[in-house]
Amino acid sequence: MKKLTVKILGLAILAIPFLSSCSDDDDDPVPTPGETVIELLKSGEMKGTLTEDYTLDASVQYDLSGSFIIPEGLTLTIPAGTEIIADNGGTDVYIAVLMGAKININGTTSSPVVMTSASKNSGDWGGLTICGKATTTAGANSEAEVGGFIYGGTDDADNSGSIKNLVITGTGAQINSESQYNGVSFYAVGSGTSVENIAVINGADDGVEFFGGTVSVTNLFLQNNEDDAIDWTEGWSGTITNAYVEHTIEDFSTVIEGDKVNNNPKIINLTAVSTTGGTALQFKKESGATITGLSLSGYAVSIDMKDNGPLANVVIEGVAAELTNSYNATATVDPSNWTWVDAEVAIVEELSGNVTGDVTLDASKAYRLTSSYIVEDGASLTIPAGTKIHATAGGTEVYIAVLMGGSIHINGTSEKPVVIASDLGQPGDWGGLTICGKATTTAGANSEAEVGGFIYGGSTDDDNSGSIQYLVIKGTGAQINSESQYNGVSLYAVGSGTSISNVAVIDGSDDGIEFFGGTVAVSNLYLENNEDDSVDWTEGWNGKITNTYISHTIEGFSTAFEGDKINNNPQFENVTAISTVGGTALQFKKESGATITGLHLVGYDIDLDMKDAGALTNVQIESATADANLLTGETSKYQLNSGKDAEALDISAWSWIEASL
Repeated sequence: MKKLTVKILGLAILAIPFLSSCSDDDDDPVPTPGETVIELLKSGEMKGTLTEDYTLDASVQYDLSGSFIIPEGLTLTIPAGTEIIADNGGTDVYIAVLMGAKININGTTSSPVVMTSASKNSGDWGGLTICGKATTTAGANSEAEVGGFIYGGTDDADNSGSIKNLVITGTGAQINSESQYNGVSFYAVGSGTSVENIAVINGADDGVEFFGGTVSVTNLFLQNNEDDAIDWTEGWSGTITNAYVEHTIEDFSTVIEGDKVNNNPKIINLTAVSTTGGTALQFKKESGATITGLSLSGYAVSIDMKDNGPLANVVIEGVAAELTNSYNATATVDPSNWTWVDAEVAIVEELSGNVTGDVTLDASKAYRLTSSYIVEDGASLTIPAGTKIHATAGGTEVYIAVLMGGSIHINGTSEKPVVIASDLGQPGDWGGLTICGKATTTAGANSEAEVGGFIYGGSTDDDNSGSIQYLVIKGTGAQINSESQYNGVSLYAVGSGTSISNVAVIDGSDDGIEFFGGTVAVSNLYLENNEDDSVDWTEGWNGKITNTYISHTIEGFSTAFEGDKINNNPQFENVTAISTVGGTALQFKKESGATITGLHLVGYDIDLDMKDAGALTNVQIESATADANLLTGETSKYQLNSGKDAEALDISAWSWIEASL
């Protein structure tokens, strides 16, 4: 984790909540009899409705003990360095600026204003709500969704004051099952309001939300807000310049949520980082935006047109948005330059180039594989449990390779598998994992691989290239040329000293796993919707796979198994292959074959294809030559009469296959 250093006079994080709505004056807490709001302020307590213009004292730490409301015609000024500590009072504790009132938050980069609960936990208090007189599709003098404050008019240049260098923490108190306070809520706030350098951290709802209005914001830091980081509705038409959004907790909503009509707000320079997947940009109804300088890292969905609104409403880098684009360009916003916020940010570390020594990754970091990452002879790469590597959708330029004499140690667990995937997991987004060993191959020693030109093959059948435990790979199979593509996992002459178990390859545009000679064995292999062969082997591989589960639910794949060239009799124990789209199950080319026990096939049009009329005796199923009849009119394609109805492999305990970025 990287520390953004800021001097805040001993306070780690400032929090300013934004209210999802506003409350009615009649419900406001009142001062203790005999004490005016002003007297309370002088003693360091904030509650009630302000009765005159007032400037807080930065030398006083204020206790926000209830609602604090700035009514029409009055101004609250908060000088640099002021600390406001909100009681953990949920929806009863917030700051609201009504129509016609102003708030001037005059923090500096070295002495920001801080609004926070003592514990800084999400949902502790309400937040900051500002109500203005600008236009909103809800109409003039509308009532906020919570609290009943009035907002909206016709003055798009309305001025509700200024906010500079503000940090808010712990907002998002729950109002009811449908509504929560936001960190900062802008209700029809006008363009005359100046908003610059705001951080909203650990909010239980949105970071900032705009309900119509024309206000713009510059430099926005939003970290771990549990609903939307940036939300707008009711025709907001302002601009956000320079926003950094981070998600490192599960089950948040989105980076952006736009709703209702599209008044074309603009986002200039948005960098968003997730270590937990999720959705980046969501647009409801007819909503849209114009976005430039977009960099998304780690999101499973880039764009969600929730109600099937037109993509033309979302313009990114000058063109209509594309649902299949991961938008993982180089980051445009670096929050380390924002000295007014003090927070730990997720480190997104780039993986590229060559590994020449012993390198161990850190599961607490987010990694992005941006090009080739090659483990050289004599070097090792260790990837601990729970590590997630985001592969840039860079096609054949992006892959991991382990050369002869190098080793890889993927140490996932069933609870914390290692995940290597492109953000959207689309077939062909990136290359995959290639390992080159020194075992025998019919291609001969020191052969050149069809991908990468790597050298492989020797005479050490017990060669050890490391170990792989609990690995999930998605989106591989980048196209090299008309004849070749990367596989999910390619094992070139890998020896039996290498340990491989519990591997899932999902949504690859070529093979799931392919063996080029070698003697390596694999156990617990899950292969889903790989568009060529699920398991492929050639060059005399003679290892064993124990427990293979294959799923085909998309049209046009090649086969469940493809064996090629000579038959060195690899063995398969417990194979379940299920197709909902027909196709071919087992294909053997040239003289290839295998010994198979525990075979369960469902849904394939062709059970067995001896592509080059190889002998059926090469295929042993349940200790006998394959019992099969040629299909009508075919010379090499068979239906199995027996041997394909073993009990299906039970993978209900393989929860690790569901892991994602």
